Amino acid sequence: MSAPDRPDRRAAAAAPGQRRTDTRFGLPAATALVVGSIIGTGVFALPSALAPYGPIALVAFVAVTVGALALAVVFGRLSERVPGSGGPYVYAREAFGEFAGFLTAWSYWITAWAGNAAIAVAWVGYVEVFVDKGHHTWASITIALAGLWLPAAVNLTGARNTGAFQLVTTVLKFLPLGFMATAGLLFVKSGNFGAFNASGGSALGAVSAAGAIALFSYIGLETASVAAGRVRDPKRNVPRATVYGTLACAAIYLLGTLAVFGTVPHDQLAGSTAPFTDAFNTIAGGTWAGNLVAAAAIVSGLGALNGWTLICAEMPLAAARDGLFPSAFAKLRGQGQVPVFGIVSATLLASVLTVVSYTQFTKVFTEIVLLSVLTAVIPYLVSAAAQLLWLVQHSRAELDRRRLARDVTVTVLALVFSYWSIQGSGYQTVYYGLFTILAGIPVYIWLKRERGGSATVPAEPSGAGTTAAPAPMAHPARTAHPVGLPTIVLRALRPRHQH
Repeated sequence: MSAPDRPDRRAAAAAPGQRRTDTRFGLPAATALVVGSIIGTGVFALPSALAPYGPIALVAFVAVTVGALALAVVFGRLSERVPGSGGPYVYAREAFGEFAGFLTAWSYWITAWAGNAAIAVAWVGYVEVFVDKGHHTWASITIALAGLWLPAAVNLTGARNTGAFQLVTTVLKFLPLGFMATAGLLFVKSGNFGAFNASGGSALGAVSAAGAIALFSYIGLETASVAAGRVRDPKRNVPRATVYGTLACAAIYLLGTLAVFGTVPHDQLAGSTAPFTDAFNTIAGGTWAGNLVAAAAIVSGLGALNGWTLICAEMPLAAARDGLFPSAFAKLRGQGQVPVFGIVSATLLASVLTVVSYTQFTKVFTEIVLLSVLTAVIPYLVSAAAQLLWLVQHSRAELDRRRLARDVTVTVLALVFSYWSIQGSGYQTVYYGLFTILAGIPVYIWLKRERGGSATVPAEPSGAGTTAAPAPMAHPARTAHPVGLPTIVLRALRPRHQH
């Protein structure tokens, strides 16, 4: 009996008379989760950010896309072997042990809720095309908080509604983006592109600088593997959703950016705050098209926040079941088996960070974006390393030479891409990111202390039994239960006697 068979039966037993499809979603919704998490509000400003480098930025975009697709394939391969929820966390724990698993989960958890704050701040700009056009600070904060808590409310109703909401918002956001990536190409004029390398520097330097911007746009490609326990037939659907979703985003990004480059004059594009709006206005004439794009950006932002709110809860849920996150994250509520604490706590943290970002907007917002990208790339790197380790240790007995050569090539490419992404984040971001990640070590110490300091190894791969079912995974070697967050705080403050 395989690992994925066991949790399916537990889910059925946990809710007799209720179909599993009531709390899990299939390939379309899983693909929509990937697409919705990757494409947020940033895509609508991406051409302007790349415009100072000229069309050579498209070369950088292609390079980043190849790296992102390599990562998508790696996550697909990993999810076939370890099909439970948790994504990078379970892969790191299986390959390198508890400590690597904890740091990966901690890093990715920060990525999820900090990234939500960044999305919310960017999302407000599109909402204010229609309301609060004077950009009053507290009105903007109120709008941002509404943008955070609406997707949280959807997630609290269960995975089925979350998947449906994600599917609808993904379709709606694809309409204007898909139009620009297809019909928009018919309006391209070569004179609008400007100099091929407009940066004034070397071609290699321009590609590297543009690539550092373009790589931000693919964060979220792993989300189907993180929420694999919420997906029907994850061993089959998660790899497909990951690759299909990344391919769809790559097509939209590359063709859409090319169309905007070719429809908006270069000098105008470099100073634009809404490049897709300018492109639509050029094609259609007037300003009505700009309002349509703003509406699409609002829907896009809500879809991204919906997907990332789910991820904010799923990663710590898997870690908490292994005793590597406070036990409150592992508690599921209601018929939909909702990780309420994970959803609410992440949304609260994102809300606080959003309010702070509005007090020091430019500096804080930029740092949030860079930090969230760095803390996401670390789990990417560890996941690719986990796949390479498995290939080195086990693949000769299970894969033919052709498949082995292909998988090793793709995995090494994903590793190189991850290192390049870290380098592109900048020295200051790496400094603060490393400090933030290592800040989780005291939490790990307290969790290990409450478990008697034993380094246990689960009887089956961690996360393989992580589903929407309320029953925890079986870990015969576990000697203690995970401790709750309030207990950690109280015991940290309590004076201790010296013996």
